[in-house]
Amino acid sequence: MNVILAGLSALLYGAADFSGGFAARKSSLVAVLAISQLAGIALAGCFVLVAGTPFPGSADALWSLGGGLSGIFGLSMLYRGIARHKVAIVSPIAALAGAVFPVGFDLARGAIPSAFGLAGASLCLPAILLLSAGPKSETRADDAAASVGHGCAAGLGFGGFYIALSFTSDGSGLWPIFLARVASISILAAAFFLFRKRIRFARESLPLTFFTGIADMSANVLFLLASRSGLLSIAAVVSSLFPAPTVILARVFLKERIPPARIAGIVLAIAGIALMSV
Repeated sequence: MNVILAGLSALLYGAADFSGGFAARKSSLVAVLAISQLAGIALAGCFVLVAGTPFPGSADALWSLGGGLSGIFGLSMLYRGIARHKVAIVSPIAALAGAVFPVGFDLARGAIPSAFGLAGASLCLPAILLLSAGPKSETRADDAAASVGHGCAAGLGFGGFYIALSFTSDGSGLWPIFLARVASISILAAAFFLFRKRIRFARESLPLTFFTGIADMSANVLFLLASRSGLLSIAAVVSSLFPAPTVILARVFLKERIPPARIAGIVLAIAGIALMSV
């Protein structure tokens, strides 16, 4: 079940990351993040109210808030990278880095996947990297370096978010997602106050920005459920396959070509998920 939930979260993460980065091309990054996060927390609030779970203890709350701070750092680096550099480099590098940290964390604490799980993960990790491959002529060396830098920074934030959520208890329900979003919105509010003179938002970006927030929050919920129904490492690796839908959307809307290496990455990702589902 955790592979299915994580796979669905990857689809929504990919769609949210593409739409968020695309909206950031016309509007300020802080504005896109703030509006999308507000849309997401409204959805999270509805989830919490419907579930009726009591407010969690201090440990769960602190891990949730820490995860939110790490997650907003990752998102800001990802959206900034997508807005300024190559989508097909920034997004996959972020995904790979975001998957490696939780895998290392699980292995360090002795949570080792089954043989099929390890085999699947061993296919998915290079698949994520292949999704970023492309002809050298596609981008300048300095732009490629900046794309990789943004991707690594984003992945560090995502990995911290995944690990922090794994420390929350099942009894906390969906409160960790809500509290994480409270933390991220607090940071964005401070940024908005500091840089308000430079913030711009194009009205035509509003629908796309709302979609970004809803899709990202839905993906977070699915990931939390996936991590609770199985190993964190498996959930993180499968969820980190979000570059596949991001790259496909970039092809459809931005006309970015998909070279054979990225196609091979998609095939490996499908094979890896199939193995982990056994």
